[in-house]
Amino acid sequence: MVFEVITARQPPASRAARTAPWGRLLGARAARTVSATLARFASSFAPCRAALPRWVLALLGALTALTVNLVPAAAHAGTGLAALPGTAQHPPITLAYPSAAPHTKVQRGPFTLRAAVDAPPVRGNGRLVVLSHGSGGAVWTQFDLAQALVAAGFTVAMPLHAGDNFLDMRDVGPVSWERRPQEVSQTIDAVAALSQPGARLAPLALDMQRVGLYGMSAGGITALALAGARWSPALLARHCDAHIAEDFPACVGLSTELTGGVLDASKIAVARQVIRLKLGSDTRWRTAADPRLRAVVAAVPMAAPIDMASIAQPRAPLGLVRAEKDAWLAPRFHIDAVHAACDPRCPVIADMALGGHGSTLSPAPPGLPSAAARLLNDPPGFDRASLPGVFARIVGFFQQHLLG
Repeated sequence: MVFEVITARQPPASRAARTAPWGRLLGARAARTVSATLARFASSFAPCRAALPRWVLALLGALTALTVNLVPAAAHAGTGLAALPGTAQHPPITLAYPSAAPHTKVQRGPFTLRAAVDAPPVRGNGRLVVLSHGSGGAVWTQFDLAQALVAAGFTVAMPLHAGDNFLDMRDVGPVSWERRPQEVSQTIDAVAALSQPGARLAPLALDMQRVGLYGMSAGGITALALAGARWSPALLARHCDAHIAEDFPACVGLSTELTGGVLDASKIAVARQVIRLKLGSDTRWRTAADPRLRAVVAAVPMAAPIDMASIAQPRAPLGLVRAEKDAWLAPRFHIDAVHAACDPRCPVIADMALGGHGSTLSPAPPGLPSAAARLLNDPPGFDRASLPGVFARIVGFFQQHLLG
């Protein structure tokens, strides 16, 4: 089976949100207005990014990062944390939301987070963002990004995708990719039900017609499908038939790897034949839609199965997060192909020049098996101190398109 597995480990939370003096000075409504304006200004330069001097890029990055801290911290300084058990109507969901309650230590697997478990929510900016994890993943690998979003007033919902998570990987690959968009919509439904007057999340005053979606890796193909892309297993088989040696991990996952040895040719031949038999005849197009999604971000997405013409005009604003040193999903076959198809409608909002496939998992997951570590651990030279800036650009993109 063709698949890629994102770590089952779970990262600790980011540090508590810092005070936002600009927000206190301007007031909530004015701060949000300035925040959205700055985000639009910075994003307007994305199509000509390559031609800009370094000092201009640095200024634009600073402006985008500034948007996170413009919204008053006093209104939503803390992160509430709640779990919604899975039902027949929706997958298990972890919620992170604005709360005024103090943080305590929360143990999740090997990681210690800081959050306020089951604390009363307080009104933030009235917007929901869904985070879709990678294959074989866990929601906690996105917790630092979730806290950055909550610090800016967003409510965050993180579904655990069925058959494609660290507890259960029976459906990793196309089976899960087809089901994931429905699970995103079910997650929005579940949060909407809890946001009715008098319900648990009512104080958040969420506008359920203006929802954001962030997806990483396999979550990235989920995001692209909901942004309008169509894909098929046969297209993936065709890609692997032509480029398996150059994109081997994307085609075979962790089942084996190329070592430069005498067995590589046999591995390629066997993998190519298995992929043809399992996927080559499945030409049915898969796509998805949810009109409530008004902004989408795809980070290091699985994209080889996509008909690139279908994403030329995304149905919602689409931002991309790229990692130049991605060893799992070779950029030229995945995110770069997407960008070429929909530029300038899908700006690269964060480009990690030294980042790898797992570099947005914050912090780096410990104790990975050797094969996974080679694909997910940070490449030499990547500085994790740059991640708050990456998260700030993601937050700024959602501020621009959901609050503007």
